Amino acid sequence: MNGTTDDMTTTRAIRVLIADDQPLVRRGLALILTPDPAFDVVGEAGDGEEAVALAHRLRPDVVVMDIRMPVLDGVAATGRLTAELPECRVLALSTFDMDEYVVAALRAGACGFLPKDISPEELVAAVRLVHTGEAAVAPRLLTRLISTYVRTPERPGPPRAQIGGLTPREAEVWRLMATGLDNTEIAEAMGVSGSTVKNHITGLFGKLGVRDRAQAVIVAYETGVVEVGPPG
Repeated sequence: MNGTTDDMTTTRAIRVLIADDQPLVRRGLALILTPDPAFDVVGEAGDGEEAVALAHRLRPDVVVMDIRMPVLDGVAATGRLTAELPECRVLALSTFDMDEYVVAALRAGACGFLPKDISPEELVAAVRLVHTGEAAVAPRLLTRLISTYVRTPERPGPPRAQIGGLTPREAEVWRLMATGLDNTEIAEAMGVSGSTVKNHITGLFGKLGVRDRAQAVIVAYETGVVEVGPPG
């Protein structure tokens, strides 16, 4: 009986809600995901307000959320979902790779970001990744986005590492993460295993009070752990 329950749990389709103000985009995204038995597209919303309401009713695992929508934009909707339905993961969509609204959505709690010109395979992979709790943003794109739109204060406060009581190893992982390295590259730079890096990341997330890689990198720039160079 327990074995059967476990099997059902691990094979349950990922429930997906799609929010975009363009019906054609919504349909296109749904048509990519629907044929795959790993996904169950449970609903579509045309604005952020409707997305929040449907999420409360349908309880999706992942919301694919356009950032720029009427009534309530994707950033505000993401913030509400993060606060009201923390088990629901948001994957933000934008027309542009470099978009300050993307950083706002990540800060609000989005677990990943995709430009709208992604391939079907990239969409499928990103929804799966976000569902596992990982951040679906390429590390170097994430760093480029955040270094462009997040500015270190002229007089930053005490480093968050000091406030959170990070170990020296956790602080080093955090710094390397913020420079755009992925877990494998961090492991190589530090001369440790990938599993050790993952353990350090789990520890620093808890101490920093962030839920994923994107928010950790944003905090690194905001507190001056990694400094932004002069524009251009």
